[in-house]
Amino acid sequence: MTGTPIRIVLADDERMVRTALRAILSAERDMEVAGEAATGTEAVSVVRETRPDVVLMDVRMPEADGIRATERILATLAEPPRIVVVTTFENDSYVYDALRAGAAGFLLKRADADTLVQAVRLVARSDTLLFPSAVRALAAEHARARPAPPAWVARLTEREGEVLRLMATGLTNAEIAERMRVGAATVKTHVASVLAKTGTRDRTQAVIRAYEAGFAKPVS
Repeated sequence: MTGTPIRIVLADDERMVRTALRAILSAERDMEVAGEAATGTEAVSVVRETRPDVVLMDVRMPEADGIRATERILATLAEPPRIVVVTTFENDSYVYDALRAGAAGFLLKRADADTLVQAVRLVARSDTLLFPSAVRALAAEHARARPAPPAWVARLTEREGEVLRLMATGLTNAEIAERMRVGAATVKTHVASVLAKTGTRDRTQAVIRAYEAGFAKPVS
């Protein structure tokens, strides 16, 4: 691939894990490891210094876990990177909390090299969910029923609601446009409105919010 490489920060308290990740990602012509961190606090500092495109963030680290580090990064940078939490267990409550905090997705530590590389490219340069079936499974496991829908549900137009439900299935903007028989620019506008009305940063967080509200129904 040509163009500017995807800049990545690796945050994990195990040196061997960081070394393995660096070896895999540095072998790709379109990727560059911009920095490493061994604690959550260090991760925040390294991200502020290097301004990467993607952060691979372990959920359990000393000083500050991946959830707190994710919150700090997203709260303090005007143009924050896309954050992917890395975990041993996909149904970990830490992972769900990280997605609620604004992480773009999660990746299992046992994932093979091809899956890792594809995941980084996807979150850096795509408008779809990372592993949508896994996000749905997490939502089914952790989302709790609400006595009444939140106020943002009533603010969505019919079209915006349709877009949000299609986002929850993992469709890209182009795929949503084809399904709804509208232009891609129209879908992009609807997505931006959905994010604003749900008070979320990206489509992953909006989809989690939709599941929690019962607006989208998790399907195993």
